[in-house]
Amino acid sequence: MKKYQCSSCQYIYDPKEGDPDNRVPPGTAFEDLPDDWICPLCGVRKDLFEEIED
Repeated sequence: MKKYQCSSCQYIYDPKEGDPDNRVPPGTAFEDLPDDWICPLCGVRKDLFEEIED
């Protein structure tokens, strides 16, 4: 699964880890995150993340 990086704070969403603080279980692909999911560090919207090379 691909990783995505926040264009604002550089947080990296890793699907292998999920986002346990926001009840996103490990193994959740970025595309499967809820539309209202936001960066856990700076709060920007999902559409401001960019795919990065693993």
